[in-house]
Amino acid sequence: MLSIYNDLTRAKETFEPLKPGHVNMYVCGMTVYDLCHLGHARVMVVFDVVARYLRSRGYAVTYVRNITDIDDKIINRANERGEPFHALTERYIQAMHEDAAALGVLPPDQEPRATEHLPEIIAMVERLIARGHAYVASNGDVYYDVRSFPDYGRLSGKSIEDLQSGARVEPGEVKRDPLDFALWKAAKPGEPAWDSPWGQGRPGWHIECSAMSTKALGDTFDIHGGGADLTFPHHENEIAQSEGATGHPFVRYWMHNGFVRINDEKMSKSLGNFFTVREILQRYLPEEVRYFILTSQYRSPLHYADEQLGNARSALTRFYTALRGLRDDVPAAAGETLEARFHAAMEDDFNTPEALAAMFELTREINRVRGEDPAHAAALGVLLCQLGGLLGILQDDPEVYLRGGDGGPAGLGDAEIETLIERRSAAKRDKNWSEADAIRDQLKDAGIVVEDSPAGTTWRRA
Repeated sequence: MLSIYNDLTRAKETFEPLKPGHVNMYVCGMTVYDLCHLGHARVMVVFDVVARYLRSRGYAVTYVRNITDIDDKIINRANERGEPFHALTERYIQAMHEDAAALGVLPPDQEPRATEHLPEIIAMVERLIARGHAYVASNGDVYYDVRSFPDYGRLSGKSIEDLQSGARVEPGEVKRDPLDFALWKAAKPGEPAWDSPWGQGRPGWHIECSAMSTKALGDTFDIHGGGADLTFPHHENEIAQSEGATGHPFVRYWMHNGFVRINDEKMSKSLGNFFTVREILQRYLPEEVRYFILTSQYRSPLHYADEQLGNARSALTRFYTALRGLRDDVPAAAGETLEARFHAAMEDDFNTPEALAAMFELTREINRVRGEDPAHAAALGVLLCQLGGLLGILQDDPEVYLRGGDGGPAGLGDAEIETLIERRSAAKRDKNWSEADAIRDQLKDAGIVVEDSPAGTTWRRA
């Protein structure tokens, strides 16, 4: 039975979708004013795995991941660069899609954009005003009245009293209470604006997700995900808006992935300690980055370090080395206790580190039996690849992964390596051990690992 830690109740709960056999899931996506960083990558990979696994267990999944394509950060960045905001967002949406594809993240079923949902946003704000949860300020801004929603703070655990002590009204704001937040912002010079019953303006950030999620999935849906940094105020405000507008419970299970930490500090742009996906992919293969993300349970912090990425590379090398040379056209081994262990880990709140541990045990079993029972080793290898597929890994050809491309402009190409290995084999046949050793050292210096076995000589890039 699948259990999920529900941040709303602060407990693991048996997962029971609203509609049997069908899961509706919404995940807060990027605000597209810059390139994807590792924090964005973690959100995408984590919930890609959640969707993959739910589908593998027979659920029909509708996965919605939004794009925030209008907000203060986007406007400021576009103005800094002197370009229309939509040109900026289109460029970064394209980059986001490229980064997601590189990491093996499957496209969501729907990817709504805020600017494409202005009618739904305006309609929700109108309902909130009509139900007494929002008001129009003197300057045309529309604010949510936080004190009108008695359950405000139940997701984050923050009380109105605690929030009140640190709240203040920023210059230019005309709200009644420092806790109130903007649903609609009146137009300012140089900013994009749309028509509304309150005059020209643009939506607040929080209302965008409420409108898009309920439009796509209904008033109540199963899972809402995102990074832990969104718990408050974004997701807290989503609950207040959505339930205030519909009168129905908003989300049944709230899931948040943990922070990325670098040198024991939370990764953040303000600290200048963040890495874009593209920077990391200059040094590591996409599958290595994906594997690294999965080595921490999604709710735990993810500690970034070169050592951790190196460990991911070593782990994948072990997997692919075990799979190397095995037939892949046989049925998967059935009834394996390690398969059951894998699923038990995933059923326990998507515990990917334990699932990977089961896969390592399976790898050891492949290596143990491949000499004495190649057929069974092959069946275990197919099973290993099937389990890896649920995590989005081990779908490459072992030779392609282990050889790592053509070595780049400064390295040895595949053809050169094969020539050197043939020369070494000829030297060994002629018992010219000094030449054979010299060639092996030459390959080692070039980052090529040569492995001899009774079946012949293979090689891989270190």
